[in-house]
Amino acid sequence: MREALIDRAEGYRERMTRFLRDLIAIPSPSGEEGKVVARIGEEMAALGFDEVRTDRIGNIIGRIGKGSRILLFDSHVDTVGIGDPDAWPHDPFRGKVEGEIVFGRGASDNKGGVAAMVYGGRLIRDLALDGGFTILVVGSVMEEDCDGLCYKSLIEEEKVRPDFVVLGEATGLRIYRGHRGRVEMRVETRGRSCHASAPERGKNAVYRMAPIVQGIERLGPKLRTDRFLGKGSAAVTHIDCRTPSLNAVPDRASIVIDRRLTAGETKASALREVRRIAGKEGKVEILEYRKPSHTGHVLPMEKYFPSWVLPADHALVLAGADAYRTLVRRKPAIGRWTFSTNGTYTMGIAGIPTIGLGPSEERFAHSILDRCPINHLTAAAAFYAALPRALRARLEGAERK
Repeated sequence: MREALIDRAEGYRERMTRFLRDLIAIPSPSGEEGKVVARIGEEMAALGFDEVRTDRIGNIIGRIGKGSRILLFDSHVDTVGIGDPDAWPHDPFRGKVEGEIVFGRGASDNKGGVAAMVYGGRLIRDLALDGGFTILVVGSVMEEDCDGLCYKSLIEEEKVRPDFVVLGEATGLRIYRGHRGRVEMRVETRGRSCHASAPERGKNAVYRMAPIVQGIERLGPKLRTDRFLGKGSAAVTHIDCRTPSLNAVPDRASIVIDRRLTAGETKASALREVRRIAGKEGKVEILEYRKPSHTGHVLPMEKYFPSWVLPADHALVLAGADAYRTLVRRKPAIGRWTFSTNGTYTMGIAGIPTIGLGPSEERFAHSILDRCPINHLTAAAAFYAALPRALRARLEGAERK
């Protein structure tokens, strides 16, 4: 099987690269993924998936096989913006190929994963490697804005609950089994506006916010550390104020805090910390996401995303290592992401065993050096195709015990 998988994956090298370039060329910010979803659906249909459909929130779903258990492969299709276009060394929407690397927005996060998973599905079909599973390849939407919203919709609204999930987020072809959680909070302070020529007549909401911002900065070094997940963190990521005029004292100010949660930290504990800092001056709340998807569907979701870790001895982790060794002939590196993924919902909320392996490296995500090596595409596709049989073998072995 090893030689057949590697040869087949290499045989799709040019088509996979062209597909990734096509995806990069289609801008797809969160909530505006319709065109890239359509392009992925075209590729799935051309590759002979048994079924291709779009669900109500706009995920593109390709099915192979009809086994009793569902193994779902997920890569999100939305991207962050490009920032200053003049800062890029190349066109972020061209999909430039140089030195066997594809460059452009989303190459690492997460369109490289999409391309590899779609072609991994074709490899499974070519070589009958479904392992008795129903294989779902999902190009998911709105992950950059709200991790896991797409799976809240799929599981709670569509009533499709996978038994196992594999994420295609960038891992540098390592196997990852967890990451920190996060919660997005807003703090608001109120004041009283007056003419800026006599500020003593009012109460400046920005001044009331200043010590809260400093308190958040001082909070960071005090946060909990976990041996596997690492340290919790807190950052002020947005600040705003309301004022009648640029020569008037602001009567309202607000900040947004990105609070990364390590093991043992929860929504409640994070809220307590910030409320202690804000005291009576600031009102603290968790943000709620209510943006329409590209289909117009609105599914409200609190912006709390729990940390999660799949045990190292779980059958899915072991099967991932087996599939990797089959192809590479060495033991894989197993670790965790620094950033957050849809695993916050699949494993963190729904409790579905989840791992990840993806092309490219985390460090290129959201950067002007966004890239994906072409050999990562073929290697990842081969891994995805090898996994179902390895997982079936691990599950059958556990049942015999």
